[in-house]
Amino acid sequence: MATTTLTNDSLIVAGKRVPRMAFGAMRLADPQIWGPPSDREHSVRLVRRAVELGIEHVDTADTYGLGVSEDILREALHPYPENLLISTKIGQVQPRPLEWVPVGHPWFLRHQCEMSLRRLGTDCIDLLYLHRADPSVPFLDQVGALRELQQEGKIAHIGLSEVDIEQVDTARSVITVAAVQNIYNLTTRTWDDVVEYCSQAGIPFVPWFPVMNGDLARSGGVADRIAAETNGTPAQVALAWLLARAEVMCPIPGTSSITHLEENVAATDIELSHEQFAALDAAGTH
Repeated sequence: MATTTLTNDSLIVAGKRVPRMAFGAMRLADPQIWGPPSDREHSVRLVRRAVELGIEHVDTADTYGLGVSEDILREALHPYPENLLISTKIGQVQPRPLEWVPVGHPWFLRHQCEMSLRRLGTDCIDLLYLHRADPSVPFLDQVGALRELQQEGKIAHIGLSEVDIEQVDTARSVITVAAVQNIYNLTTRTWDDVVEYCSQAGIPFVPWFPVMNGDLARSGGVADRIAAETNGTPAQVALAWLLARAEVMCPIPGTSSITHLEENVAATDIELSHEQFAALDAAGTH
């Protein structure tokens, strides 16, 4: 399997023109996303390799490894290149391994932002997402807390994660929404309407968990057949479908493997025909 560097296929996200393929940093932590990895040096090398391959957009969150992911990004990349966009997320806690709970009280969001600033070693976060809307706190109070932090110069741009169209519209009444990050892939199409909304509004859509699972990922399926036709892998085909799905799409595949990282980056070289895209699109909606 060949590796490559990213193409010039780019998009302006949070004021920076970056390649559309990004890197999700959740897997820098341990397998349960609960603490440090067993081999921290490997995680540092992984991040540096991503940048070597042309990645200019790295996405993390304060809950990934209870802050470990942000710590490793600072160790690996600080002082950050001027062209590098680092986004992180607040508004969620992890009371035990693999369990996340939204907490959106404004005072707590401020605390989380301050801790992310400290771990990342910066005075201003390029792009800060509300990780999850807390149903027990008025939504505009949560958005307003991020707006205050932006007004204080601690956030350059604000994003929203796992939100519907109504929430995006509500937020846009008081802030500029720089990006929307929802789960989305070939077989998880819950947020098709939000993708269309973002496409029409020109808002970058950042799909997390961008590689499909289930039947389409298995040997002999449509993705496997098209992978053979394009000299790629099913995972690369899934990422190529996302890039073709909408011009505002910015996938953030995550991995703890340098080999898989290189495979993800190489997905930008796969060009799907109209017929291949349509076959994948139809298979993914069943």
